[in-house]
Amino acid sequence: MVLVLAVLVAAGTTYGLERAGIGDADPGTDPAAVAPPAGLTLPAYAAPAAVAQTAVDGPLAPAKVRRALAPALADPDLGPDVLALVTRLDGTPVFSQADGAATPASTMKLLTTAAALEVLGPEHTFQTRVVSGRHHQVVLVGGGDPLLASAPSKDAYPATANVVDLARQTAKALKDKGIRRTSVGYDTSLFSGPGASTHWPDDYLPDGVVTPIGPLWVDEGHTPSGLGRVADPALEAARAFAAALADAGISVVGRPTEATVPSTAPPLASVDSPPLSQIVEWTLTWSDNEAAEVLAHQVGLATGRAGTFTGGAAGVRAVLDELGVPLDGAVLHDGSGLSRQDLLDPGTLAAVLQAAASADHPELRPLLSGLPVAAFSGSLVDRFADSVPAGRGRVRAKTGTLSGVSALAGVTTDLDGHPMIFVLMADRVALTDTDAAREALDDLAASLAACRCG
Repeated sequence: MVLVLAVLVAAGTTYGLERAGIGDADPGTDPAAVAPPAGLTLPAYAAPAAVAQTAVDGPLAPAKVRRALAPALADPDLGPDVLALVTRLDGTPVFSQADGAATPASTMKLLTTAAALEVLGPEHTFQTRVVSGRHHQVVLVGGGDPLLASAPSKDAYPATANVVDLARQTAKALKDKGIRRTSVGYDTSLFSGPGASTHWPDDYLPDGVVTPIGPLWVDEGHTPSGLGRVADPALEAARAFAAALADAGISVVGRPTEATVPSTAPPLASVDSPPLSQIVEWTLTWSDNEAAEVLAHQVGLATGRAGTFTGGAAGVRAVLDELGVPLDGAVLHDGSGLSRQDLLDPGTLAAVLQAAASADHPELRPLLSGLPVAAFSGSLVDRFADSVPAGRGRVRAKTGTLSGVSALAGVTTDLDGHPMIFVLMADRVALTDTDAAREALDDLAASLAACRCG
């Protein structure tokens, strides 16, 4: 026994000395202590060089920026009304051809996501719940999770919540109570008002351009084939939940029905969305109209208004006003920019990007990290192929496209590493020039990336 204790004490002392950097390290547990094979001479360690150039937030020369933009700005495919604005990250103006406001299309999502991040916080999540209803019914309560899925996915990013996991939790809770038979209801009372903006064309919902906006759906209301949208997203979500509940061993009686439950209803199960920061990145990268509208409704609620299109637009405006974003001439009817009656001054979009780039607003940083990368990701993955090569991978921007409207707002750096913010808008493009106008905007942004504008 004494011998065993002596060995243990010696081993512990040796381990402690090695952990403290005293004594010889053990090659069996410390790879750095493994000696090279005989005859092999290793070069001395050298610190690796930086793989990216450090940004230089110095002055930009307006004349150089003007010369870089001039050829593409004169492109007739952009139509007669072209607005362009370039600033430094701190908001110092460098170039402006921006008199008045224009239809922003999906660049409107920059305002919506900025307001959501500011008022809710980047770590905020949206919860979908199941509670006990009347007459032994379980009720699926929509919490406004825009990315709630019909089934688990190992490869999804963000890692979305799904109704299968929710059903399994619910089944366990019911079985623990000795219940093996129930009916399913669903509650959509979080949002109110119509599922489509009154400022959208009447054919948006019938033609499947966008899903009716509500606080409960799965797969954003897409059909299982991915083509088109379902007519009643909340009902389809409840059906998916009921099917998963049956698979989990609970007998489901009848069809799902609408139900409204009090906030005090006994909870059975819940799942949480990804953090808002990841939802914002997804929304901007893929220009997700449905997600943007749900976020706008959430902003309406968070600012003490209704979860409606009107409440969302008013909430977004109020939050941005508190952030100091100028809203002169701004007209907001939705959160996605699908309305042709939306209007924004380029300075408004630039100010949102400036706030996101500021050290004073780290909560807005997902706004920048969510911007698509030219020729690489999201709504820019198939663009910039024919523009100046310097733009590829170095321009990050939110796209905006409607028939006759093209916009691009984002950030880039010139060849000397000077970062800049740019906003480009053209809302009187001939329908036959739609693709050509997008290419012209790509050329403008790539020209900024390719210049030495310091």
